[in-house]
Amino acid sequence: MNDDARTSAGSEASAAAAASAGSASGLPVWEQRFRAPRVSLPDWAEDAPERALFVSNATGTYELYAWDRDSGEQRQVTDRPNGTTDGVLTPDGRAIWWFADTDGDEFGVWMRQPFEGGADEPAVPGLDPSYPAGLALGRDGSVVVVGRSTDEDGTTVHVVRDGGEPTEIYRHEESAGVGDLSHDGTLIALEHTEHGDAMHAALRIVRLDGSMVTELDDSKGGTEDLGLEVLGFAPVDGDPRLLVGHQRRGRWEPLIWDVTTGEQTELLLDLPGDVSAEWYPDGSGLLVGHSFEARSELYRYDLATGGLTRIDTPPGSVGGATARPDGTVEYLWSSAAVPPAVRSTTGEVVLDPPGPKAPGSVPVEDVWVEGPGGKVHALVQRPAGDGPFPTVFDIHGGPTWHDSDEFAAGPAAWVDHGYAVVRINYRGSTGYGREWTDALKHRVGLIELEDIAAVREWAVTSGLSDPARLILAGASWGGYLTLLGLGTQPGAWALGLASVPVADYVTAYHDEMENLKAMDRTLLGGTPEEVPERYEASSPLTYVDAVKAPVYIAAGVNDPRCPIRQIDNYVARLASRGAIHEVYRYDAGHGSLVVEERIKQVRLELEFAERHLSGPAGV
Repeated sequence: MNDDARTSAGSEASAAAAASAGSASGLPVWEQRFRAPRVSLPDWAEDAPERALFVSNATGTYELYAWDRDSGEQRQVTDRPNGTTDGVLTPDGRAIWWFADTDGDEFGVWMRQPFEGGADEPAVPGLDPSYPAGLALGRDGSVVVVGRSTDEDGTTVHVVRDGGEPTEIYRHEESAGVGDLSHDGTLIALEHTEHGDAMHAALRIVRLDGSMVTELDDSKGGTEDLGLEVLGFAPVDGDPRLLVGHQRRGRWEPLIWDVTTGEQTELLLDLPGDVSAEWYPDGSGLLVGHSFEARSELYRYDLATGGLTRIDTPPGSVGGATARPDGTVEYLWSSAAVPPAVRSTTGEVVLDPPGPKAPGSVPVEDVWVEGPGGKVHALVQRPAGDGPFPTVFDIHGGPTWHDSDEFAAGPAAWVDHGYAVVRINYRGSTGYGREWTDALKHRVGLIELEDIAAVREWAVTSGLSDPARLILAGASWGGYLTLLGLGTQPGAWALGLASVPVADYVTAYHDEMENLKAMDRTLLGGTPEEVPERYEASSPLTYVDAVKAPVYIAAGVNDPRCPIRQIDNYVARLASRGAIHEVYRYDAGHGSLVVEERIKQVRLELEFAERHLSGPAGV
């Protein structure tokens, strides 16, 4: 039996099991996947590892939960209409910090609540609302480092000592952020882009008063800039070593930097793809995360011997991992066919939320297609039956992100309704080397669409996809590519589904949050006033009059990333020429943390496709 036949048989079996589960519950299988309780990988307090914090949708909205692992008690920490996911435990485990924005606009302040429960209070009185740009908390509570971003001030960093007034120690108009605070609370690692390239950060080590200790900068001020990222200070008092991610050999790898002597030790690990790492709690080794060709796995690297030992995880994707003080490793794992679970190297499921379990879906197939910039990796899910199928090209956001072999309720819903789903790691995606990620500059959007077109051609000629029933879809950057593709490739697509997209690039630039302006200046080589021809060439609004396919757009009215005004401009142009379109505006930001809202949006997309595409039977 060949690989394609094996995958097809597995797909049919998974689909049959899912249909059986749906019949038993009375709810559609695809809705069950969204409603099933989920949990994130629990974070734990450095000096109180029995105290943990995680995110769950158990109430129907994603919120923060405290977990006393000794007693087993779990407590909901936040309860807000639009949900809460940004939170951190203090190192002593006595308090939970959480970020309070307004209706999903990402602009707000840090709040603090006792671990056992109680009233919330502003965590840093004296600081006005802002976009968050990193947070670091000292082990004894005497030092707090807060990164902030606003349109007026650019990026600022404030230090609070012994509960006093916040003191500004850093300010720059370009994007920056707080990376980490040393274990003894005396040194701060900052990531900054003062050189003007928001895709490739440099590192600066400063004291609590802001005075510089040293700097590490791999940028060259040109097209060959290399990025750095803070992975964390050594978890031992008096140890000045900082774990750093670098791109010196064309991919992400770790090195250890002694910030007092300047000594750098690059860890030459014989692994293809991107490699990241974090410290084991005793500083004796590193927990290595390895990502390659849309899958990921874990290793332990022993600092004394240089030995690399694989940690046994199933094939699929590790969505996060942490080494515990007892040496065990906990990780969040899933695959396209199997829903996520928090597992341990002990073999146990660490955190199993109560309630019905999410039905599985069908596995992905790997496809490699020759594109204009090299081989393009695509992940394909097939429904039961024989093709050609109506097909959703589900384009990921970012653009510096990538699709993986991991569980996703949205694509699974389309497969349940008889659609094939194709996800494409176009140029600009992470996980395929620095050159692949950095290829976007100046011809933004158009480069990604060349790769998408190559995969589309394969999908049609291979017999997977019906050329008359192709849907281009995506959210955020994927929504942007959807609108741009409908205008620049009008004969290729029968339908477009764009969620929280960039639609009018110039207006989006002027209205979006400051760190995204910096990213756009990097990608396009300047502001709309400095390089207007590039913004025009990359803006969906430029090609809106060429759009032939029906268009569905979903937009958050409080979205700071893809603001509503620029979407309204695009919709007005569609309406002015009577183009078929529908717009759904919802009261949240860049997506929703409310389960029923997510289900509603998928349902609206399915129904729009049913009305305007000659495809499979009803929703």
